[in-house]
Amino acid sequence: MGHDLGHTPFGHAGERLLNEVVEGGFHHVVQSLRVVEVLEAEGRGLNLTAEVRDGILRHSKGRGNVLMKGSGAKALTLEAEIVRLADIVAYVNHDLDDAIRAGLFGEGDVPAEIRAVLGDARGPRFRTLVHDVIRHSDVDGGGHIEMSSEAHGALVALREFLYQRVYENPLVNDDFKKAQRILRDLHGWMMADPERLRRRLGVAARDGETLARAVTDFISGMTDRFALETWESIVVPRPWSA
Repeated sequence: MGHDLGHTPFGHAGERLLNEVVEGGFHHVVQSLRVVEVLEAEGRGLNLTAEVRDGILRHSKGRGNVLMKGSGAKALTLEAEIVRLADIVAYVNHDLDDAIRAGLFGEGDVPAEIRAVLGDARGPRFRTLVHDVIRHSDVDGGGHIEMSSEAHGALVALREFLYQRVYENPLVNDDFKKAQRILRDLHGWMMADPERLRRRLGVAARDGETLARAVTDFISGMTDRFALETWESIVVPRPWSA
């Protein structure tokens, strides 16, 4: 439940923008941990175990290793490794479905070698991947959550296919740039006048922290819709009413 609490509006497009404008950078995994340790419960944080906090930190992969076996890293729990793997299984399947519905390509455009291993539809893909993990994981004696080399290779190949055809698609990137402009405008407006920010949006720095930290927390906690509405309220002029 906590693995993406720190994610920005507009997903990874928003994350890249905050990483650019925030001093010291930004990563949603670190922000997720800040949410549960510092911001939740009206600033008191949550009383979570080290194992849960470790699981929140471990889920993010980017284009890196899917499995932790052989990575040189070791999570505190097998559950953390399950979350890490479940995250990619979920998002590649849902992003594939979204791309097909959006007309970016058809199911038959997925490379044949991937379909031969995982199947030709969402249901078979999920079943293949979940069952493969169950069959191949070494959970005795402090092992790892694992997959067969065939299923793992197909999963990684599907992720790369989505990078090429969806995440780096010029049509999709046009929307990414629009989203990043919105967040850039919001960040600049909020940083420019602390008193105006407090008066208009109720945002102020916590004791011992900077305005930049408060702005980062506020923007990263927005939904897409709220970011759009906030941007419109400060950028788009209102017509005069009689």
